[in-house]
Amino acid sequence: MPLDPVFAERLRVHRRYLADKAITEMRARLATLLPFGRVAFPAAAVRPTGPAVAEPLSEPSRAPLGPRARARARNRAAAVAWDRKELKTVGTRGPGIPITEHVVDVDGFPAVRVRIYHPREPDGHLVPGCLALYGGAFRIGGIDYPSTDAGYRRRAADSGVAIVAVDYALAPEHKFPTQIEQAHAALVWLFAHAASFGINRDRIGIMGTSAGGNIAAAVTLLNRDRSALPLRLQVLEVPVTDLTGAHIDLAATRALGIPSFLARRELRSVVRTYLRKARDARTPYASPLLADSHEGLPPAVVLTAEYDPLRADGAAYAAALRAAGVEASAVQYLGVTHDTPMFTGVLPAARRWHSDIVTALRSLHA
Repeated sequence: MPLDPVFAERLRVHRRYLADKAITEMRARLATLLPFGRVAFPAAAVRPTGPAVAEPLSEPSRAPLGPRARARARNRAAAVAWDRKELKTVGTRGPGIPITEHVVDVDGFPAVRVRIYHPREPDGHLVPGCLALYGGAFRIGGIDYPSTDAGYRRRAADSGVAIVAVDYALAPEHKFPTQIEQAHAALVWLFAHAASFGINRDRIGIMGTSAGGNIAAAVTLLNRDRSALPLRLQVLEVPVTDLTGAHIDLAATRALGIPSFLARRELRSVVRTYLRKARDARTPYASPLLADSHEGLPPAVVLTAEYDPLRADGAAYAAALRAAGVEASAVQYLGVTHDTPMFTGVLPAARRWHSDIVTALRSLHA
C-alpha cells in the first residue's frame, strides 16, 4: 500500500533535513583537511527540522563531560524537545490519572525507577497489571518523555490495566544485559508487591515497543528460565528480536527512498551502542528470536508496520512462538511507519493501533 499522506509529507521534510545534515558533515570534514585549519562556510539554505536544532543541555559544573558524553547529552535534550513538539502536533495528551513512583534495587546492577499508572477503580478492587518497556534504540527515551507518558496514561485509563513503566538505563553508559536485569528485577518486584498497589498478581503481562519490545521478549525468556512467574500476556510493538541483523528488511527503507547503506549504518550503530561485544548478538537474551526454545512463553500479540525494517523481526518472532506451541497473533499495519503509535492526533491507523493494544490489555481481565 502507498505510504500514508501524513508520513509522505514528513518524509519529504526529513529527506531535506538529512541532505542538509550530510552537507554540514562534509564541510566539517573538508575543513579538517585544509592547510590553514577550519574555514567558515556559508550557512546551509535549509535549516534542519529534526531534533538537531533543539537547545543543548546545560552542563553540570560538578562533573565535566567528555566530547562524546556532551554530544549524547545534546542529542538526548534535543530528542526530549522534539518529542514534546510531536505530542502537541500529532499526538494525544494523556488523561490525569493517579501515578506512584518507586525505586527497585537490582542485584549487581544500578537500581531502576518504576512508575505505576493506576486506572481509576473502586477502592479495594484489584486490577490487572502490565510491565511496560519504552522504545528508543536502547540509547534515548524514558518514562518522562511526553509522548511516552501520555501513551501509558491513555492505555491505563482505556484498558483498566495498571501500566508499570520501567525507566531502564540507557546505552552506551550502561550496556547489555543491564536493561534486561533491571526489567526482570522490576517484574519480580511487581509480583511480590502487586496487592499493595491494587494489582492482581494472577493477571500480569508485559509489553514493549521497538528496543523495549526486545527487552520485553528477553524478559519473558529470562522469567521462564529463572523465576517462572505466571505471566499472562506479552504485547510486542515493532520489536527488534534479532540483533545480528539477519531479519532486517531493507526493502522497507528502500521504499522510503533511504539508501540501504545508510540504514545498515544506523542499525549497526544501535547494536554497537547496546552490546559489549559483537558476539553478544547471538545470545538469546539479546536476540530472543535465536533462543533454542520458545516453549512455555506467554501468549503474544505482535504489531508491525509495513514501512519498517523491523517488520520481519516481529513476524519471525510470532512464527517462532507459534512453532513452539505458544498462542501468538501478528498484525502488520499497511501504509505506515515504525513510529505510528505516536500519531493518534492525526492518523486513523494510529488510533486503531491504540484500540488494538487496549483490546489486548483488556484480555488480562478475562
